[in-house]
Amino acid sequence: MSAAESSEQPDSRGRIALLLVCTTSFITPLMLSGVNVAIPAIADEFHADAVLLSWIPTAYLLSTAICLLPAGRLGDLVGRKRLYLSGLAVMAAGSALAALSTDISFLLACRVIQGLGTSLLATSGVPMLVSIFPSRRRGSVVGMTTASVYSGLTGGPLIGGLCTEYLSWRAIFLINIPILLILIAVTLKKLYGEWTGDTGQRFDYRGALIFGLGIGTLIYGLSLLPALHSVWLVVLGLVLLATFFQVEKRVTDPLLDVRLLFGNRLFLFSSLAALFLYSASFGLSYLMSLYLQYIKGMSPDMAGMVLMSQPVMMATLSPFTGRLSDRIEPRLLASAGLVLNTTGYFLLSRSGMDTTLVYLIPCLFTTGIGFSLFSSPNINAIFGSVRREQLGIASGITGSVRVLGQMFSMAIITAIFALNMGRVQITPALYPDLLHNVQVCLMISTGLAVTALLFSLSRGDLH
Repeated sequence: MSAAESSEQPDSRGRIALLLVCTTSFITPLMLSGVNVAIPAIADEFHADAVLLSWIPTAYLLSTAICLLPAGRLGDLVGRKRLYLSGLAVMAAGSALAALSTDISFLLACRVIQGLGTSLLATSGVPMLVSIFPSRRRGSVVGMTTASVYSGLTGGPLIGGLCTEYLSWRAIFLINIPILLILIAVTLKKLYGEWTGDTGQRFDYRGALIFGLGIGTLIYGLSLLPALHSVWLVVLGLVLLATFFQVEKRVTDPLLDVRLLFGNRLFLFSSLAALFLYSASFGLSYLMSLYLQYIKGMSPDMAGMVLMSQPVMMATLSPFTGRLSDRIEPRLLASAGLVLNTTGYFLLSRSGMDTTLVYLIPCLFTTGIGFSLFSSPNINAIFGSVRREQLGIASGITGSVRVLGQMFSMAIITAIFALNMGRVQITPALYPDLLHNVQVCLMISTGLAVTALLFSLSRGDLH
């Protein structure tokens, strides 16, 4: 902690930091969920097939996953505010370039840049807040940032649908830029001080390289299924990740503190519960966007309003569940949420050609309530189980777990679509196959949510 930080009034600095982090926590998922609604329009403009379309979210997530652990470590070494500013600048550049895309390849490259920006923001924002606010307010602060995320997820489908219907899908990226520039100015002028963790240590470049190659090879291999050579890529990716863990055990200043991951049951099981739930849940908006627009024949803006049903419950309830987890054991709240998630995914997997909104919307409400009960208490448990000097690494691990789960979710969807439909554009003749793929993916989500519930119940207590 710097001298400048100690001279500032914590309350004033905390309010500014909370406003900044909540804003970035809002606009990033706003863009992410908004783009999902625009995917059919992007497919029409660039003539992309179903498998290639899945890379629009996957390229973003893959970049984020590769960069999260290194970014979390950099936050400890160089300062979390500095990392936060860098994330704002990279995200603004990536959004501007994405809006200018001339083909699908250029758009995917821009999504990689946006993923890098997101990793810098994700691993600096919450640790910065946890460093400022006392532990008794940690659940409340985490709840507010989580609510901001879900507010973005709530508004994203609607904003994305309206932009696609009346302007262009490119407008989804453009609306972020002025907000990001304002945040840069406020951070530079109003947020004084800096927050670091283990200063004086060295960055683990070898570990970062092995980790990035492992994750990239694994996900790329999964995306190429059912091709025979994809199996070798998946195996190579797993070998590289196993090598990464062995290397980290012997490094003096590791990128990943293996002892934190495997020597802390509460941290490990909370992280595994998050991994399996995000693997179950992230692809839902993508699947439902295809289902509503292709099979149900809805316009982008109408589909966006229906998709709001899930995140609106998350945004409404997350501040409450965050505060509640300061008083009630997080394991109980999170596990109750996972029961609701499992129920919602199973019911959605029964959707058919003639399923009505009277059935779909309550199912989406159920998953939204379940996720709000899980997310804030789970994050509170994770950060409450580590020391303050480990916040950057813990944030990097938590972010990596979240994005890996999201990425595995899209990898599962990509593999199912590749196996059952192949690399073809979606036409009315393929609607029955599309519906079958959606149902299969949601049944897999149900099983993953059950696995998350088992880890959540077994984690142990925080309080």
